[in-house]
Amino acid sequence: MQEERTVHRAVAAASVGNVAEWYDFGIYSYLAAGVLDQVFFADFGPWAAVYTLGAFAAAFVMRPLGGFVFGRLGDRFGRTKVLSATVLIMAAATVLLGLLPDYGAAGLLAPVLVLLVRMLQGFSAGGEYTGALTLIAEYAPDRRRGFFGSWLEFSTLTGYALGAGTCGAVVALLPPDALLTWGWRVPFMLALPLGLIGLYLRIRLEDTPAFRQLMERSPVLATMTTRRAGQIVLRHYRTPALVAAGIVVAWNVTNYVLTNYVPTYLTSTLPRHGEGDTSNAVATGMQVAVMVVMLCAIVGVGRLSDRIGRKPVLMTGSVALVLLGLPAVWLLRAGTGGQALGLLIIGLCLMCFAAVSPSTLPALFPTMIRYSSLAVIFNLSVSLFAGTAPTIIEAAVTATGNLDWPGYYLIGAGLIGIVATHFLREHAGKPLDGAAPLTSSAELPPPPLSEDGVPLELPR
Repeated sequence: MQEERTVHRAVAAASVGNVAEWYDFGIYSYLAAGVLDQVFFADFGPWAAVYTLGAFAAAFVMRPLGGFVFGRLGDRFGRTKVLSATVLIMAAATVLLGLLPDYGAAGLLAPVLVLLVRMLQGFSAGGEYTGALTLIAEYAPDRRRGFFGSWLEFSTLTGYALGAGTCGAVVALLPPDALLTWGWRVPFMLALPLGLIGLYLRIRLEDTPAFRQLMERSPVLATMTTRRAGQIVLRHYRTPALVAAGIVVAWNVTNYVLTNYVPTYLTSTLPRHGEGDTSNAVATGMQVAVMVVMLCAIVGVGRLSDRIGRKPVLMTGSVALVLLGLPAVWLLRAGTGGQALGLLIIGLCLMCFAAVSPSTLPALFPTMIRYSSLAVIFNLSVSLFAGTAPTIIEAAVTATGNLDWPGYYLIGAGLIGIVATHFLREHAGKPLDGAAPLTSSAELPPPPLSEDGVPLELPR
């Protein structure tokens, strides 16, 4: 039994910190086209956008290492301590990125420094998201894990939307000269207060019920070696590991195409190929509008998955990507109205994954290896297939002149999602592996009332 208010505090601590983390991580992509490519890659000609997105992708080189380090620490010392460290590192790295000298002042040193700071951000992100979803899943009551888990993606979208809105406001309000000299630094500076709020909430939170149960029952498991944890996964959880990897690939390819590549596609790639010009302000406004729609619906989809299961929701998103991925990309070349509709289609497909994956993935592994397994699998999958998607797509479009490459990527993501969901074992409403059944005080029957309407104690 877990107090309902404690569950809410845990969800708030994970979610607010997650807002800060993905605000920090996302603002680079929203300023990449038209701003950061001129600030840090000024002399790279038509390949400036590719190099700018390449620096974005560099963060994903470090994510598996961050997942490996923070995952093992989370399984040994607890979830909350590690999550406090990840949000602090990300905030510090983002502020540092906003203080870097531009290409005009530092020459080739400027893009090198960008690369190094992005790698530090990637190291932090490697432990952040899987730790946050582990924290919420282990605090959430079994019958409402989909609902509470969806709040994590609500916070991720909030972070991206906040980043997009901040960048859009800076781009719209400042003249080009001011934007390129100092204005681009403002969104990065705002990372500091967000990170400090997330840190404050997390350090005040007790560790999860599942982790406390594990330490009370078998404290020796805190000394388990990394090699032994890997052997457990390979011998007993190979199928769940492959299923988790497939879901992560389908989910995050869709995510990074929408949030990180489409802004460059609309404002830089299409005009370069004679397909019309979309301003940064318009592109960002449409992105924010789609995210607002997703924010309004994502918690409801998470709640729905507690009733009908995770598999139907995931399969719906996967099939929709296969059928609508290419038409959605065609719409991006059909004027502002078509662009809005294309973005909405991709966003709704993404929502099917985002709403239920935070409650699906932690249920695939036991408490003793949950954080470390998810951290490694999640970050390897994202780094190899999803985080590199914007760079590979832009390079393919630049090399071939074919503007349909984003659609091909979305179709591939959908096919992977269909296969992974087919082999997924339904966990909705069931206890997490390695933990006792969990409910909350809100699920207790109401106490009996006296004749005067005064609540009486429940019988023991």
